Amino acid sequence: MSNRTYSRLTRQALALLGARIKLARKERRMSERDLAERIGIARSTLQKIEKGDPRVDIGFVFEAAVLVGQPLFESEATSLVPQLDRVRDKLALMPGKIKKPRTQVIDDF
Repeated sequence: MSNRTYSRLTRQALALLGARIKLARKERRMSERDLAERIGIARSTLQKIEKGDPRVDIGFVFEAAVLVGQPLFESEATSLVPQLDRVRDKLALMPGKIKKPRTQVIDDF
């Protein structure tokens, strides 16, 4: 097991999403076993998702959210496609590679 540390904001965001997934699951009267089976994961993995464990595969977390109706970015899934297109357009304008600056940046204000 890795000793990877995560920022406080990351931990809080994962805990919030996990709690929202758990709440939505319970509001839909789904058992842990039912949701885990629909996702294709073990019940213990679902419990980790609901606790906000950062080591769970992000695909499983997103699938759990979708299956219980928890919005990930927007309330309507159809609104994600235009946003994705805009981001891809911006990425197309960016350089293919990012080079390390030759001079040291001093950013301790």
